[in-house]
Amino acid sequence: MSNSRGSAGYPVIVGVGQVTNRAQTTDDSIEPVELMAQAARLADDDAGGGLLSRIDSLQVVNVISWPYPDAPGLLASRIGAEPAHTLYSAIGGETPQRLVNETAEAIVAGRTRVALIVGAEAMHTRRLALKEGARLPWEVRGTPERILGDTRLGFSDVEGRHGAVLPTRVYPLFENAIRAYAGRTIEEHQAYLGSLCARFTEVAAANPYAWFPQKRTAEEIATVRPDNRWVAFPYPKLMNAIMQVDQGAALLLTGSETAREMGVPEEKWVYLHGCGDADDKWFVSDRADYHGSPAIRAATTRALGMARTSVDEIDMFDLYSCFPAAVQLALGALGLSADDPRPLTLTGGLPYAGGPGNNYVSHSIATAVERLRERPDARALVTGLGWFATKHSVGVYSAQPPGGEWQRTDPQVDQAALDAMDTPPQAPEPAGDATVEAYSVAFGQEGEPEQTIVIGRLAGGERFIANTPADRDLMWSMTREEFVGRKGSVRHDSATKRNVFEPA
Repeated sequence: MSNSRGSAGYPVIVGVGQVTNRAQTTDDSIEPVELMAQAARLADDDAGGGLLSRIDSLQVVNVISWPYPDAPGLLASRIGAEPAHTLYSAIGGETPQRLVNETAEAIVAGRTRVALIVGAEAMHTRRLALKEGARLPWEVRGTPERILGDTRLGFSDVEGRHGAVLPTRVYPLFENAIRAYAGRTIEEHQAYLGSLCARFTEVAAANPYAWFPQKRTAEEIATVRPDNRWVAFPYPKLMNAIMQVDQGAALLLTGSETAREMGVPEEKWVYLHGCGDADDKWFVSDRADYHGSPAIRAATTRALGMARTSVDEIDMFDLYSCFPAAVQLALGALGLSADDPRPLTLTGGLPYAGGPGNNYVSHSIATAVERLRERPDARALVTGLGWFATKHSVGVYSAQPPGGEWQRTDPQVDQAALDAMDTPPQAPEPAGDATVEAYSVAFGQEGEPEQTIVIGRLAGGERFIANTPADRDLMWSMTREEFVGRKGSVRHDSATKRNVFEPA
């Protein structure tokens, strides 16, 4: 643990930078490392200048669109930094907040003086290059030489065999379970989701960095049509994170006493008051249920407690929003409703502001810093999420100093309790009467259903994952009738090594 604020002072973010490049052709492209460099320079300018050459820790969020053998080294040379410590992260949308939490602890402990956390993606340009048949004149790509963090896959072998490998197909499992738990009909819940998402588009419309700065109505978002096709029920396209963006963001962190020593204006400082990190059961099949997240509750409780505040005293939120289910899991953990009058997003969220791979939360933190500078007495809570609502990181921020001791609790304290929670017994090759707990229906580009995923229980309580028969009428019916709670039977097909659920 860090037992005091240390000689460096309290951990503060002193500079932020964001870049959005709306390339029309590959001639307008900016590769990820250059997007990072631009964001870093903007963060340095934001802090008053002169900090990049003083960085002793440079941390790069995992890049999906164009991985480099040594992204931190390449970036350091571009921005004139000579850090003693470099880091390239594993994948996970919680990564930027987790890195802030860990770096803040290192600053207070005296292990780090000035840190840069940065990331970028250029998926949009990659797609343009495929369309144009163009070769991108970027730095050599390759397998990263060193990755720090948890590199486990987010799905088990059994889950993988049944298609539960893509977020677009897994998050609908949570969403359908949330709907059933809330007691809404399919029609009522789609309208509810449309209203929730419409609130996010209002924020995106006012965000200069948003990929889609456009306000949309609830009906427009929830109505399925050719330009808003089903991706996986119950999500049409406009409810899915948009990864085809070219965006970068950077955060500069130091201690308050170090910032004062370096001449960074105090009106630029935003303090990390509290933080929390926790994982739910690693595999989706092992979760206790699909309408709640014990780990989000643990991480937010820890962050709020460390910040000596309550959720009622938070003025603004940025709740991770890759899909509506992620927002609702956070709302449930925090005891909030979807119509809470406070902002639930500061950027507009991943479907509208943009979902640049693992780096979205760098943008949400950067935006929180800007908002808190405008409202120095306010508090913001930011959540990050990785894999399938698996990994969670939380930060509570304010432009006011924390006061008293700054002490981060070892995440393993909360993790031990989460790991000790009961896991339903598993039936990898189930047979017999069964009941559906959660399900999703995945669609192809042409707008027709192509695969279902079903999670359910046998009569004895054992959990299984399965597909249904590839029956088009059955798959369509699963989008029109409530299948959570549906009875049927399940069997194992030894030829395909898949389980098959057939409704009664």
